[in-house]
Amino acid sequence: MSSPIRKAINSDALTRLAQAIAVAVSATLAGCSSHVPQTEATHTPNIAARAKQKPIWLSEKPTPQIPQDVWERMRQGFQLQDNLGVNPRIEQQRLWFASNPSFLENAGERGSLYIHYIVERLEERNMPLELALLPVIESAYNPMAYSRADAVGLWQFIPSTGRYFNLRQTRFYDGRRDITASTTAAMDYLTRLHDMFNGDWLLALAAYNAGEGTVSRAIERNERLGLPTDYWNLPLPAETQAYVPKLLALSQVVLAPEAYGVNLNPIANEPYFQVVEINQRMDLSKVAAVANIDEDELFQLNPAFKQRTTIDGPQHLLVPTSKAQLLTASLSTMRPDELISQRSLKPVFEGADDSEIASLKRAYRVKRGDNLGTIAKANKVDIKDLQRWNKLTGKDLKVGQTLVMQDTTKRKPGRVNTVVAANSKANGKVTNKTQQTQYKVKQGDSLYMVAKRFNVEMQHLKRWNPRVGQALKPGQMLTVASPN
Repeated sequence: MSSPIRKAINSDALTRLAQAIAVAVSATLAGCSSHVPQTEATHTPNIAARAKQKPIWLSEKPTPQIPQDVWERMRQGFQLQDNLGVNPRIEQQRLWFASNPSFLENAGERGSLYIHYIVERLEERNMPLELALLPVIESAYNPMAYSRADAVGLWQFIPSTGRYFNLRQTRFYDGRRDITASTTAAMDYLTRLHDMFNGDWLLALAAYNAGEGTVSRAIERNERLGLPTDYWNLPLPAETQAYVPKLLALSQVVLAPEAYGVNLNPIANEPYFQVVEINQRMDLSKVAAVANIDEDELFQLNPAFKQRTTIDGPQHLLVPTSKAQLLTASLSTMRPDELISQRSLKPVFEGADDSEIASLKRAYRVKRGDNLGTIAKANKVDIKDLQRWNKLTGKDLKVGQTLVMQDTTKRKPGRVNTVVAANSKANGKVTNKTQQTQYKVKQGDSLYMVAKRFNVEMQHLKRWNPRVGQALKPGQMLTVASPN
């Protein structure tokens, strides 16, 4: 046998020998591990128990808690806060909100009837929940708000845009005030603008304020000049340049209200109102009576019915959830004539009570060269009254603008801070002592909100102010009494 062949045989033999030794050693070790002495096993009693436990998967996440407060639910759905950085325009607006905490607090109080509904509709469309704060910017969450441009409602639709989005406007009904209809229209409009500007929410918001044409022209201008075309670099009107930063700043305040000295009262994360179908004309005052609903609250939920009668509008009412079942049951047993008042229908003057409607004298159309001073002097009225009657925040007027004039010969008494009234028996002994405070009505106030703020009954507030109608106006004085 040659030397190479012998080397190969020896190599194979060594390999087989190594394999045999490995098998033998493995068998020996396996045998040893299967015969652990009892004394050793007693030291590891928990190994088997731990082996039977279910494994804990690190990828599993705890089920998120459903927020009890709709403010917290809103925060969880914010989408516009990323990549903002330090922005002077946002900081300026945030400083204003921090310096005026009552603005957001009061708007939140008014919006407590509507915010849950709006948040739910936004979530259904996967829209940023910052948009639930847009009515704070537009109307301070006052469905009766209207502007000099004739924009109306929570979302401030002008007549033409309202009609485009199917918001009917008649003598008796204005869909721009309808809580559910106007919310649907606003979200349709914002979605359309979002698509138009390639998914840019900031440009969509700018267009909601200034119009899509204004924003489109600004973008085209910057493109021609080789400039950036994002919102922050567009040459937009001053109001629009502040509009988006205002919403972003407001959102940041809502994210951490305590940090800015704002007290946001919790709003239950549950529906405030429910839709109740109707099939006949009804007066809201009658509906409120049969369902034990505060009349002013019912009108706050159904402000589109301008004369508080269900004419020209949808065949349903929004009512507090707690009263929906009672109203449905009551309507099924009542005759149609029991739900209609005999009063005559007449146009409602927005923002004024009944006594003020009677005091209207005339309207004045602004001419070239006019200013508030000359108009006030010529009509023997105060400039501040002129501004208040026409919801003017400044002194700028436009030629052709119509100003409302009122008769000021019957003025109410001036403001009295605190008066103590006492009821006495015949013997002169005081039996009941109350403290009366004069409250000055703010923009967006209603009798319901004032009663809620002072923790008094609506019926008492009406009794203390018998000449005050349902509609309040800024600057009006109300008497509020409380035990001394």
